[in-house]
Amino acid sequence: MDCNCKKLRDEIAAERIKSAEAVAAVFDTIEKYDSKIGSYISTFKEQAIANAKQLDEKISTGKSAGILAGAPIAIKDNMCTTFGATSCASKMLENFHAPYNATVVEKLLSAGAIIVGKTNMDEFAMGSSTENSALLKTANPWNTQCVPGGSSGGSAAAVAAGMCAAALGSDTGGSIRQPASFCGVVGLKPTYGRVSRFGLVAFGSSLDQIGPITQNVTDAALMMNVIAGHDPADSTSVDEKTAPVCDCLEKIDKPIEKLKIAVVPQLNTGADSDVQKAISEAIEVYKKLGAEIVEIDMPHLEYSVAVYYIVATAEASGNLARYDGVHYGHRAENIENYIDVYCKSRAAGFGKEVKRRIMLGTYALSSGYYDAYYLKALKVRNLIRGDFLAAFEKCDCILIPTCPTTAFKFGEKMDDPLKMYLSDVYTIAANLAGVPAISIPCGFGKNDLPIGLQLMAPAFGEDRLLRIARMFESKTDWHKRRPPII
Repeated sequence: MDCNCKKLRDEIAAERIKSAEAVAAVFDTIEKYDSKIGSYISTFKEQAIANAKQLDEKISTGKSAGILAGAPIAIKDNMCTTFGATSCASKMLENFHAPYNATVVEKLLSAGAIIVGKTNMDEFAMGSSTENSALLKTANPWNTQCVPGGSSGGSAAAVAAGMCAAALGSDTGGSIRQPASFCGVVGLKPTYGRVSRFGLVAFGSSLDQIGPITQNVTDAALMMNVIAGHDPADSTSVDEKTAPVCDCLEKIDKPIEKLKIAVVPQLNTGADSDVQKAISEAIEVYKKLGAEIVEIDMPHLEYSVAVYYIVATAEASGNLARYDGVHYGHRAENIENYIDVYCKSRAAGFGKEVKRRIMLGTYALSSGYYDAYYLKALKVRNLIRGDFLAAFEKCDCILIPTCPTTAFKFGEKMDDPLKMYLSDVYTIAANLAGVPAISIPCGFGKNDLPIGLQLMAPAFGEDRLLRIARMFESKTDWHKRRPPII
């Protein structure tokens, strides 16, 4: 069975295949492979098949089934659902059951999607390998000795292994695009404010954005048509009068005329030779498609990692203060006073990386250091935004690697946080600037692991960005390759 989302949707809507059959096939795949990969924290087999049967009955009576029409979809486990726990892969929230659905979940259900499970992640989305999950180990389907990337590693691995038709992830500094690159799939981080964050458990509130992970660009466009749009429940959601939502599928196969693509030469030099070669070959593909390649300088991008790990940790410090052993989550036992409740609950409930980031953020916000660190980081963030604004006056999109390397082995970077943080060196800037960015497969390293190409476009230009990505995809077959485990 073809697990591409749009093709499967079309087959179900045309009654050439039953949604219940498609969902059952996905669960067969999960049962066959997920013991080796570990994508899912929880699955909803009985509920999913029951919902699929109801949808099949609806289709048989001629009623509209929605634009996802029974496609099996996975959700990263930091998005609230009334069914199952919302754990954020943390002991702190291991048994938390949300009283409401996230807006994106409601939109998926309204579109006829069948949610098959919730996927593993780095705890509270803090990490680049999914090794920080307190609940589960997730492996890369291309090589189970390697990480799937993070923090949306479970979603990317599930899509790559055919254990869902598409998945949602969240991206604070590359957490959709980096695992998409490592797992050889497509990952889109929309413009900040384009997709509602209501019901997303917050990490960095000015950086977090929900987006799709899919097997191809067309499926990413389909998913964007479902989840994009203004949400009154989210104060950071942009009004559609200010930024109208376009149909991302309508012109997906229509190339952009007089396309100008910018490259940033100094950025590519930090990548492995395999990555540099794949990016150079991708540029040649675009040249053959008639694109003009221009070189630009973005002088402040070199500060992206430093700025991110001040801004993101400061926001995390505030967002995670609510987990105090009283209001939410894990609560320590055998305690004598409130201070013990707070200290012992947080000590036991949070993992090492989460504690590290809370402490970094709290320090940056503390008296005497606020101006020196946090305020200065905000000023440099504005300079980075300025680099993007200046760049987009000269081009339609920016082309750089998604990651400096292919997927690394388990444990390779866990003892060196700085080395781990640099895994996101190419992805962080798009979050700081709030612009949309996509990772698409563009080759393989000598180790037979996937390499991702990253494209970034002006704010709210997802429709054009997807068309540019589709131009490359239509002339290559990297996205058609499946992991050897399947």
